[in-house]
Amino acid sequence: FVLPALLACVPAMAESTVESVTPVQKVIQLLDNMLAKGKEEKHAEQVQFAAFKQFCDDTTVEKKRSIKEAEEKIEVLKADISKFTADAAKLTKEIAGHDEDISVWTGDKKAATSVRQLEKTDYDALHKDYSESVDALQRAIAVLKKQAYDRKQTSLAQLKDLQQLTLIPKEAKSAIDAFLQQDQDAPEGLEVSAPEAAGYEFQSHGIIEVLEKLEEKFIAERTDLEKAEMNSKHAYDMLMQDLTAQVEQASADRSSKAEIKAKKLQAKADAQGDLTDTTTTKEADEKYLSDLTGTCTQKASDFEMRQQLRAEELEAIQKAIEILSSSSVSGHAETYLPSLAQKASALAQLRAAGSAPQQLQQQRAADYLAVQGRELKSHVLSALATKITADPFAKVKKMIKDLIVRLMEEANEEAEHKGWCDTELATNEQTRKEKTEAVETLHAEIDELEASIAKLTEDLTELSKAIADLDSAMAEATSLRQKEKADNEQTIKDSQEAQTAVAQALTVLKEFYAKAGEATALIQSGKQMPEIFDSPYKGMQAENGGVIGMLEVIESDFARLEADTTAAEATAQKEYDSFMTESKVDKAAKTTDVEHKTAKKQDESQALTTKNADLEGTQKELDAALAYFDKLKPSCVDAGVSYEDRVARRK
Repeated sequence: FVLPALLACVPAMAESTVESVTPVQKVIQLLDNMLAKGKEEKHAEQVQFAAFKQFCDDTTVEKKRSIKEAEEKIEVLKADISKFTADAAKLTKEIAGHDEDISVWTGDKKAATSVRQLEKTDYDALHKDYSESVDALQRAIAVLKKQAYDRKQTSLAQLKDLQQLTLIPKEAKSAIDAFLQQDQDAPEGLEVSAPEAAGYEFQSHGIIEVLEKLEEKFIAERTDLEKAEMNSKHAYDMLMQDLTAQVEQASADRSSKAEIKAKKLQAKADAQGDLTDTTTTKEADEKYLSDLTGTCTQKASDFEMRQQLRAEELEAIQKAIEILSSSSVSGHAETYLPSLAQKASALAQLRAAGSAPQQLQQQRAADYLAVQGRELKSHVLSALATKITADPFAKVKKMIKDLIVRLMEEANEEAEHKGWCDTELATNEQTRKEKTEAVETLHAEIDELEASIAKLTEDLTELSKAIADLDSAMAEATSLRQKEKADNEQTIKDSQEAQTAVAQALTVLKEFYAKAGEATALIQSGKQMPEIFDSPYKGMQAENGGVIGMLEVIESDFARLEADTTAAEATAQKEYDSFMTESKVDKAAKTTDVEHKTAKKQDESQALTTKNADLEGTQKELDAALAYFDKLKPSCVDAGVSYEDRVARRK
């Protein structure tokens, strides 16, 4: 009775044991779900890595191209900076040369002016002496040439005055002394008894001839002096004109070169700014490329390892399901086992490439004047020749003198006109030359500004696109990070739940098999019984160790999944933060570059407007200079007879 009862209890205990392992079914369900999810994630990771690898390849090619272009641009900018520096140094030396020339020529002008003033003072004093001497001689001759009668003593005062003049030669003074001595040689008795004696008895015309020769000599010397003065003044005027023109030309050249030097220095500063910007961008691209290469290499290695791990994981899960679903485990619970997927951050794929003397000749005889009058068609010379044949000789001399004076006046006037023409033509030529050069320079500067503005516009477009790409990449990175974070949090939650379930299953199994191990055998006394169980039934102890060990492995896998997912989440967050920081720095650099180039573009646009206005004004000034040159041609260039021919005819 007791034995059958005990035998009847065995099925009941087994049924109770089957019912007590129901939590294992949840483990199996988790494992089935994890298997499907692992396969899906493994495929999604392959698709994701293919897109990431394509991004790495495309971005690497683009960054290498950008770095190569930046290196070429840096070489060009360095060459430009060296050229601008050499040009500025050369212009500095040339400007110093112009300053020295201007100083020397200005000193020459002052020295020439001082010499001219001394010459003019000497001329005035000597001309005054000649004029006074001629006047005194004329008065003395007039007194002596009156009727040949005796004159009072006071009439000889004119002769005595001549002895005081410095220009009267010693021979003439001796003749005058001898002439005056004749009066003093009269007898003493006559001086007392005779009536008032005449101062001089006209004895000879010799003294008059002496005085007339002196008069002619002084007049001729005074004329020569006047001619020399005129020639000296003309030479001075021409020298001053030449020096002034040289100073003005040197000043203009200096100003032009100073302006060009300033432009060269500005261009050098701009090139240095561009060099700094380009170098900064290149270094950023190189760092980005280095980081990207490292990231892509690391991700590729990680991908291979992850794929292998996923495959092994899926295999392990499948085996675990088979084990837990075997007949040695009670119940067929479906377990969710999340794979140990380490989700790729995929942040690196969102990086984007950011990224200037005339002389007058003495007139000849009347026949020469008549011939010249006919040849030159001069009414003045013809009338003078006619009057010379009719008038007394003294009047002829006066007319000749008057004619000489008139011709000298004409020569002076014509010399002044020639000087004026020379000055105006030289000034106009200089103006035309300067304005033409200015127009050509402005055209070149305008072309350069337009090209620079176009290049800046292109650069700004590329920078704006790069900034927009960065914004898009950062937005996409944020979206992916949020999704990845949610997935990781869910994975952690699932792993925690799975750990709880497995722990429950282990508890049930361990309690069961512990309890089963305490069972004892029934010993019957008395009648010999048939051979039956030699040892008590303690359950499926052989399978128990494998199931519990597997469940313990599953539990440790869930714990490792939680820890790895937590670590992966921290790593992904760190990579995201690093990506966002680098992207913001790259964006800030590109934004600064945009602001710099925008300001430069505005400055060059304003400069272009100014240059166009300058070009319009300079062109008007050039047109006015050309019109004035056409106006000068009739009187100064195309006068029919040249100035040298007129001077030759007048001589």
